[in-house]
Amino acid sequence: MKFYEMKVTGVVLDPTTYAPMVILKDSDEKNVLPIWVGIMEAAAIIAELEKVEIDRPMTHDLTKNIMADLDAKLTKIAVVDLKDNVFYATLTIKSDNGKVVEIDSRPSDAIALAMRCDVPILVSEEVILKSRVVDLTSDEVKRMSGEELTTMLKNFSAEDFGKYKM
Repeated sequence: MKFYEMKVTGVVLDPTTYAPMVILKDSDEKNVLPIWVGIMEAAAIIAELEKVEIDRPMTHDLTKNIMADLDAKLTKIAVVDLKDNVFYATLTIKSDNGKVVEIDSRPSDAIALAMRCDVPILVSEEVILKSRVVDLTSDEVKRMSGEELTTMLKNFSAEDFGKYKM
C-alpha cells in the first residue's frame, strides 16, 4: 500500500455543523485533506500547533509519557481507510526489545499523538482516492485567493470528505 506524508496545517470549523476539521496537507503542497474531529481532540491538536504549555498532562501527553516510561516509541501514524464516511487510523509503536505493534486509533487521537511525538503522519493512497481531496496545483485553485480557498473548503459537506464518528 502506498502512503503520502502529510502535515497538520490548521483546524477550522465546518460552517454548517460547527464541528471542527483538522486540515492535512501533503509534503508536495499539492493536496489538502480535511478530517472531521471531536472538540476535545481539536483542542489537543490546536494546543500542540500553538505550543501551549499546560500544567498537567492531557490524554495525548499522558499516552506519550506512558510509552516513554515503558521504553516504547511511536514511530508513525497512518490514516489507513475510509469506510461509510468514517476515517480509520493506526499507531505504529516499537518497544525497546524491537517488537513492533500496530494499534487501531481514531485519526484525531493519532494525529494529536503524532504531533506530540514528532513522527510522520501518513495517509494511504486508497484514502486519498476515496475522499474528496483538494488538488492545490489545479489551475482553478491556483487562481483563488486564500479567502476563496477557505470558503471553498468550508462549503464542502462531511460526506464529501468522510465524517468523524465517535
